[in-house]
Amino acid sequence: MKIAFYGSSLLSSWWNGAATYYRGLLRDLAARGYDITFYEPDAYDRQQHRDMEPQPWAKSVVYPATQDGLRSVLAEARAADIVVKASGVGVFDDELIAGIIEHSRPSALKIFWDVDAAATLDEMRGQESHAVRKALPDLDMVLTYGGGPPVVNAYEGFGAARCVPIYNALDPSTHHPVAPDQRFTADLSFLGNRLPDREARVEEFFLSAAAALPERSFLIGGNGWESKDIPSNVRHLGHVFTHEHNAFNCTPLAVLNVARDSMANIGFSPATRVFEAAGAAACLITDAWEGIEQFLQPNEEVLVARDGKDVAELVGSLDETRARAIGQAALRRVLAEHTYAHRGEEVDELFKKAVAPELADA
Repeated sequence: MKIAFYGSSLLSSWWNGAATYYRGLLRDLAARGYDITFYEPDAYDRQQHRDMEPQPWAKSVVYPATQDGLRSVLAEARAADIVVKASGVGVFDDELIAGIIEHSRPSALKIFWDVDAAATLDEMRGQESHAVRKALPDLDMVLTYGGGPPVVNAYEGFGAARCVPIYNALDPSTHHPVAPDQRFTADLSFLGNRLPDREARVEEFFLSAAAALPERSFLIGGNGWESKDIPSNVRHLGHVFTHEHNAFNCTPLAVLNVARDSMANIGFSPATRVFEAAGAAACLITDAWEGIEQFLQPNEEVLVARDGKDVAELVGSLDETRARAIGQAALRRVLAEHTYAHRGEEVDELFKKAVAPELADA
């Protein structure tokens, strides 16, 4: 079956946290026989910061961020059996969601795939005319990369025919243990772009912990932090490319995950970074969120902190032996239950059950 997927970027992780998620899922679906074309706009300098070239498992179409470019790629939706519009493309989002409904064949499966459900739902609550809210009656399903029951209930309350979370996961072919790299040496490291609904939580969980442990070393990677006032024991790296993530995770004593404000309020939404770190056998410290036991067991496979004071206490008491044991336990768990092969199997089953009858055996 042919999938037309309209997303932010498959080729670049530059200001695009969903890249790893897209890559892991679509690579697995291609191995299951799906013929995938990924449409991404030439926007936000992502094409100038590619960290992956086009792959044999998905045809990549980069289109100009213009009305003509939009029309040209929407016209190709008619050739697909499954048409997906992802959230957060950043260019023509409203036009894309309306366009896939207009240009897809009546028999095609039409899907909105929300990679930031909490933010989308907040917008929908405040805007009756929100493009996604208006599109829901014409969509076959909504998929999200997290959220659990609260997100499912909210989407179905807005009129979605069906909402199914497809959680982040590990792609063992790209994220795995490697040798340490001295560039990433630290007692605690954090990786994430500086975003308005993340900054306060980074201040609380990461920067306040660094300030409380002046004798320890901290490392922050991601775009936007270069203008932030940070403690003297915190080094800023700037953008860390996907191919560097393994060394970034393997080298420090521990790595930190901090949910953005919106997702922290919902729970059941492990970030991509959680599985990247576990896949590299890193000792992960995460802020507390509902449902974490579904993915990693606290104190055995992950360390959980309620605030910056907890983070400082965990880092202060952590030694290499315990950190290594936690990281190895996390790796075993995600390999057994949380790879993109597991997620791809879920999506494949969903598609086969939902697709138009004449395509069911394709």
